[in-house]
Amino acid sequence: MIRTLTSLAALALVAVLSGGSAGAQSYPSKTISIIVPLAAGTGMDTLVRLYGDKLQQVLGRPVVVENKPGAATMLGVAQTATAAPDGHTLGVATSSAMSINPVLYKKINYNPDKDLIPVSFYVKSPFILIVNPNLPIKSVADLIRLAKERTTPFNYSSPGAGVLQHLSIEYMKQRFKVDMTHVPYKSTPQSITDIAAGHVDLGFAEAGASLPLIREGKVRAIAVSSTTALPTVPEVPPFSVAANAPDFEAVSWHMLFAPSGTPKDIVDRLHREMTTIMSDPEMQKRALAIGLLPLTPPSIAETQKYLASESEKWGSLVRQLGLAGTM
Repeated sequence: MIRTLTSLAALALVAVLSGGSAGAQSYPSKTISIIVPLAAGTGMDTLVRLYGDKLQQVLGRPVVVENKPGAATMLGVAQTATAAPDGHTLGVATSSAMSINPVLYKKINYNPDKDLIPVSFYVKSPFILIVNPNLPIKSVADLIRLAKERTTPFNYSSPGAGVLQHLSIEYMKQRFKVDMTHVPYKSTPQSITDIAAGHVDLGFAEAGASLPLIREGKVRAIAVSSTTALPTVPEVPPFSVAANAPDFEAVSWHMLFAPSGTPKDIVDRLHREMTTIMSDPEMQKRALAIGLLPLTPPSIAETQKYLASESEKWGSLVRQLGLAGTM
């Protein structure tokens, strides 16, 4: 009798385990949703729709994009974090949502370390350091030298306190021991156009938003914030090269996440498919065209390590600036 019960228990365990495996093998079984925490038409949204079409082809099920903007991208990320962990709801998140906001805000509705699993780290979103063209600044060396010589600090714009453009200048200030005054705005376009108008001296700006003004000569680009050049402005050097600081990087990034608890074989399959998709030259070309730097996605373990380093880098800076819990 005892032996019979033991055998039944073993069979039950096998059934449970094989059931989980069968569930993973049958994935996907319905429409897959990718939650984008920004509005339709943004660079992030455009790229997700491009690779979403490719995923649909290889997975054999519809892939739909759900735009959930709001709360500094945290609305969409929270929805991803609380979705059923079956691989049918995925979501995109950036450095702000995963590395900055958890320290900047008093309360957020998700835990970036516990509630989400990275599926694919596929692009970086660098900034371009732009200055008013009437200033005698034609290089990073000029900027650092003049900033140290001036009795009145340069001022710089950003779309708001705690956003990555703001923190990137503060990161530069700390690294090179220069003083500058922050002028926060409520929107990216206004923060950039006021540099062109001469109301503000400089700022880190998103590539897509600043390229028209750069090409019209209304602002001068002196560096990009990534460690590699941005092909849309190949004449503009990486800040790390221009400042002889090889480890200097201040970029946003886009990653595809799944809710924690999603079976490992589903996550691994999605990672493989995304690696193939994002390695395609045409996808890389499309990403570059909207001011993004495409990556061949690193392994999930490497991505988790990068996430931890970014959280330490930006979280510690938020604390040093006295901004922790101020939002």
